Amino acid sequence: MADDKKPSAVEGNDPVTGHIISTTISGKNGEPKQTIHYMAERVVGTGSFGVVFQAKCLETRETVAIKKVLQDKRYKNRELQLMRSMDHPNVISLKHCFFSTTNRDELFLNLVMEFVPESLYRVLRNYCSVNQRMPLIYVKLYTYQIFRGLAYIHNVLGVCHRDVKPQNLLVDPHTHQVKLCDFGSAKVLTKGEANISYICSRYYRAPELIFGATEYTTSIDIWSAGCVLAELLLGQPLFPGESAVGQLVEIIKVLGTPTREEIRCMNPNYTEFKFPQIKAHPWHKIFHKQMPPEAIDLTSRLLQYSPSLRCTALEACAHPFFDELRESNARLPNGRPLPGLFDFKLDINGASPDLICKLIPEHLRRKPI
Repeated sequence: MADDKKPSAVEGNDPVTGHIISTTISGKNGEPKQTIHYMAERVVGTGSFGVVFQAKCLETRETVAIKKVLQDKRYKNRELQLMRSMDHPNVISLKHCFFSTTNRDELFLNLVMEFVPESLYRVLRNYCSVNQRMPLIYVKLYTYQIFRGLAYIHNVLGVCHRDVKPQNLLVDPHTHQVKLCDFGSAKVLTKGEANISYICSRYYRAPELIFGATEYTTSIDIWSAGCVLAELLLGQPLFPGESAVGQLVEIIKVLGTPTREEIRCMNPNYTEFKFPQIKAHPWHKIFHKQMPPEAIDLTSRLLQYSPSLRCTALEACAHPFFDELRESNARLPNGRPLPGLFDFKLDINGASPDLICKLIPEHLRRKPI
């Protein structure tokens, strides 16, 4: 991975079709540095952070995604620091990075990442546009990989993503491999250290964040992933709030009014709470009658007011809802093999033998080492 600290190209303000960016990357194993060129092909995402565009490396013909963000010279870029440490099949990988400047002397950081053509948001929208539900095998396959990626960043790196949503989950339409992307809001959470509560996109925001909690845990990502699972099952967001308060109202309509104890678990400093007493709506009435009970059970274990009662990412992977993926003859609907799902390595450090037993399918455990 190149690590070029010096700005290596002077360029215009915005990447446009046909715009060429050149950068120098360090040679591997003592080989000399080489200059590589990227042709910007199209913008695939924009936001307050900057822009993401699809580009082609002219030397290798490889397609990449380049995230270009304005860099404050006083600070290190947290996203770059985190991405450098990540190496997992369900997390987007950083190829290299370089700095560039504009004629206004603005400094930009360019993160060159693997390119994955689809997002879960677009896949879901395609099903909705033809008035279809996503086939259950894909719901299982995609959400399992989300939890596997979260287990890695939570357990191995101590990183909380803080913006899990369908737009930040990329899908390869051929292999159906899923990758967590956009670590612009991510942070290593340190116990006792305050964090901002105004984080995470509204539909997927955990209730403790709405209550203004600043000492939250990685279980906010578990809530978000639960919202994504419910959305894949329903074909639409479960909690579509128009505002922060509206978001809480949508959650209360499903989970009922939180008890004093649940509020204390979310934010012990939040004592002023006056909401109408609403009973929880039974989960089985939220989903259609043919919904497998395992799908409803998993959703209910993820979407709990008390953060400590939500299951962990690894526990979610071991849930019976995903048993179909663990069968020795499991295949994609087109007959092709599933993407790799069971190589846990460091992710299971500290997990109980019972949990590990559930995570590794029997037909793989029997294989000679």
